Amino acid sequence: MGFLPAGGDGNPRENSPFINNVEVERESYFEGKNMALFEEEMDSNPMVSSLLNKLANYTNLSQGVVEHEEDEDSRRREIKAPRMGTFIGVYLPCLQNILGVILFLRLTWIVGAAGVLESFLIVSMCCTCTMLTAISMSAIATNGVVPAGGSYYMISRSLGPEFGGAVGLCFYLGTTFAGAMYILGTIEIFLTYISPSAAIFQAETADGEAAALLNNMRVYGSCALALMAVVVFVGVKYVNKLALVFLACVVLSILAIYAGVIKTAFAPPDIPVCLLGNRTLAKRSFETCAKMQVVSNGTVTTALWRLFCNGSSLSASCDEYFIQNNVTEIQGIPGVASGVFLDNLWSTYSDKGAFVEKKGVSSVPVSEESRPSGLPYVLTDIMTYFTMLVGIYFPSVTGIMAGSNRSGDLKDAQKSIPTGTILAIVTTSFIYLSCIVLFGACIEGVVLRDKFGEALQGNLVIGMLAWPSPWVIVIGSFFSTCGAGLQSLTGAPRLLQAIARDGIIPFLQVSPSIKLQQMMLAALRRETLEGQVWGYRGP
Repeated sequence: MGFLPAGGDGNPRENSPFINNVEVERESYFEGKNMALFEEEMDSNPMVSSLLNKLANYTNLSQGVVEHEEDEDSRRREIKAPRMGTFIGVYLPCLQNILGVILFLRLTWIVGAAGVLESFLIVSMCCTCTMLTAISMSAIATNGVVPAGGSYYMISRSLGPEFGGAVGLCFYLGTTFAGAMYILGTIEIFLTYISPSAAIFQAETADGEAAALLNNMRVYGSCALALMAVVVFVGVKYVNKLALVFLACVVLSILAIYAGVIKTAFAPPDIPVCLLGNRTLAKRSFETCAKMQVVSNGTVTTALWRLFCNGSSLSASCDEYFIQNNVTEIQGIPGVASGVFLDNLWSTYSDKGAFVEKKGVSSVPVSEESRPSGLPYVLTDIMTYFTMLVGIYFPSVTGIMAGSNRSGDLKDAQKSIPTGTILAIVTTSFIYLSCIVLFGACIEGVVLRDKFGEALQGNLVIGMLAWPSPWVIVIGSFFSTCGAGLQSLTGAPRLLQAIARDGIIPFLQVSPSIKLQQMMLAALRRETLEGQVWGYRGP
C-alpha cells in the first residue's frame, strides 16, 4: 500500500488498485479544482494535478489489448450514452416529422381544391385518427417496460408476435417510404424555388418539363440520401443536434406565416396575377399583363401577344380565345379583410389538364378542339377529388411514431412516449387547422390551386404570404424536410432491428455462428467488468 499526499490538506490518502475507479476519478476531479487561486477561476483553470494523475496511472497493456479497449469503449458508452427525455426524444421528432413537406408545399393546394370546409374535415379526420392511435399506444406503453423497438414491440407483445411482425414490417416499409417522400420534397424545393439553374437535365419543350424534373430528382435525391445515411450512421446524438437546428427553422417559418397573415390585414402585398378571361396565365415568359402597350406615343404588342399570335404585328393570326377575351390583373393575396374567404369556402375539384379558372369572372367560350399546345395557361397536373386529397395529406400525420421508434434511447419510455406524442399531435393539429382557415381568408382561389406557383413567376405560394421575406419559408421548408428525412432514416433501422431480434422473419435472423460470437463477447465483457470492480487489470 502506498500513501500519497492529498492536494494540500496534510492528510495522507491511500492509493490502491483495489479501490473503485470512480472514487479515484472523483478525487482527481476535486484535486484539479484545488489549483485555482480564486473560486471564480475553478471552472476555467486547467486541472494540472488531474493531468499529472492521469499520466502517473497510464498503463500500456502488452496482453489483452483488444479486450481492454472494448471494455473501455463499453464503459464510455454506458456513461455517455444518449439518454433523452420527453422534449428532445419524443416531442421534437414527432413535431418535425408532422410539420414537414405537406405543410409548405401542398397544404395551400389542398385548401384551393377542397375548399376551407372540406380541408378542415380532412385534417380533422386525420388528426382524430392519429389521436386515437396515440391514446391506444399510450395505454400499452404505460402497462410495461418499453425497450428498443417502440411501436413494433408494443404491438407484438399485446397482439402476438406473428401479428406484430406483419404490422411491424409494414410500418418499417411505411417509415422508409416516408423518408423517400421527405427527400424528394427537399429536392423539389431546391430545384424549383432555391436554385433552378442547378438542374442537370433541361427540358427542350414545355411538355418535357415533368420528365426532366423527375430525372433531376432521381440524381439529387440519391446524393441527398447518401449524405443523410452518413449522418445517421455516425450516431443518433448528431441527428438530435441537427434536429434542433432544423426545428428552429420550422418554428421561424411558421411564425413568419402568422406574421404575414397579420400584415395582410393592414398592408396586403402587391402580388399581381394575370387572367385571360377567367383563365389564369403562367407568368414565366412575359412581364406585362396586357395585349398592347404604349411606347413613345405608339402602340406596340407585348410579349403576351407574341405567345398567342404567330407574329408581333397587329394583323397577325391569334388564338381565338385570346381575341375574344380581355386580359385583366387581380391581386393574388388580397388579405384577410378582402372577403375572399367566402369564395374559398367550397370545393373546386377538376380533371387532369383543366384550366385553373377564377369563379365569378365572365368569359367568352370558344371551341377547344383545335387548341394549340404551349400556351402559357396554368393547368392542373392531376385529377382532384376528396379521397385523393386525404391520401396526399395523411402521410404528414404519420410522424407520430417518430418518438416511439426511438424508445431505446429514452430515459423513461413509459412516461415520454404518451406525453410527447399527444402534445405533438395537439400542437400540430392546431397549426394545420389554423393555417387552413388563414390560407382561405388571405389568398385568392386561383393562386391556391396553382400547385407550383406558375402564376407567381415560379415562387412558393406560402412564401409570398410570409413576412418579412419569402426566403424565410423557402429555407425553413428546405431544412424542415431534411430534418424529417433524418428522423425517418433514424427510426426505420431501429424498427427493423427489433423485428430481426425477435426472429419472426427467417431471412432477417442472424446466423448461429454470429450469435455464438456475440454471446462469447458479452460474457467476456461481463468477466472484464467484474475484474475491474475488484481491481483486476488482466495478466
